[in-house]
Amino acid sequence: MFDTFKNRLEITGKLTTITALRISQGRSTEPIGTDLPVIKDALGQPLIPGSSFKGALRSRLESFLRGIDSSFAEDPADFTSLARNKYVKDLKEQYKDNDLELTRELLEMTDLISQLFGSPWIASKFQVRDLTVVTDTWFGQYQERDGVAIDRDTETAADGKLYDFQVVPASTEFEFRAVVENAAEWELGLLMIGLHQFETEQIPLGGGRSRGLGVVKLDIKDMHWVDATNEEDPTKTDPNKLLEYLKKLVNNESGYTDAKPLKTKWTQALINHLEQKINSHSTRSILAGE
Repeated sequence: MFDTFKNRLEITGKLTTITALRISQGRSTEPIGTDLPVIKDALGQPLIPGSSFKGALRSRLESFLRGIDSSFAEDPADFTSLARNKYVKDLKEQYKDNDLELTRELLEMTDLISQLFGSPWIASKFQVRDLTVVTDTWFGQYQERDGVAIDRDTETAADGKLYDFQVVPASTEFEFRAVVENAAEWELGLLMIGLHQFETEQIPLGGGRSRGLGVVKLDIKDMHWVDATNEEDPTKTDPNKLLEYLKKLVNNESGYTDAKPLKTKWTQALINHLEQKINSHSTRSILAGE
C-alpha cells in the first residue's frame, strides 16, 4: 500500500477543552504531589498523546460500522488470535515472492476499519501527532480535584481510599495535526465522519468522563490535499503530477489544494462503498441458502 506514493492529506487545527481534561500518566511515585498527574511533555506542559485521539476516533467509527454490519469492524481480539496469526504467516510464506498478491490477500481478510487505522499485518494510513498545548491559552497551572472510592456495602467513603488527581483546565487549546497517505476516497469519507464527531463535541477524551470531564471540540483550520494518481487508472501514480508536486516542495511552493470542497464527494464515496458491501454480503447469503 505504501510502496508507491499516490496521495496525501494534511489536516491542521486546534483542539479545545470544553470541560477539564484528565489523561493520566499513572500513579505518581513522588512523595509530595498529586496522586494521579496528567501526561506532560519534557517542559512540564500538558500533552495529549496522538494515540489517545486516534484510539477514541477509531472506537467511535467502529461502533458506527458494526451498527451497519458487524464484519465491517471485527473484534480486535480476533486479530491477535493464534489461528489468525498462523493464517497470516502462511500467506506470507505462500506469496513471499509476490508482494502485490500478498497485499491483495491481506486486504481481502482485513475489515474496513483496519484498512484505514491499521492492524497487526496492515500499516495504518492515518497518523496523528501528539497534541501540544497552545501556550497562550495555558497559564502554567493545573487544577487538582479530589476523588474517593465508595464502599459498596456501606455506600460511604472507604477507609484510606481518598485520592486527588490533576486535570488540564477548560478552554485550553492544543495544536492538532494529522496526515493520511494513499487512502481511498471511501476511507477519506470515513475519516471525515469521525472528525465531524470531534467537531461537534461528541467524542470525549481521557478519564473521568462520568464526572463530565474530557469534553473537547476540534476546529479544523486547513485540509491540504495532493493527488498524484493517474486519472485513467487511480491505482497507478501519474509521474507528471508527482514531479510537479516534488518541484513545488523544493521551491517552497504549496503543492497542495484545499480539500474542504471534497468532503461531500468523499462521504458519498463511503456511502456507495458500504452499500456495495452490503449488497455483496446479501448476494453471498442467498447463494449459500442462508
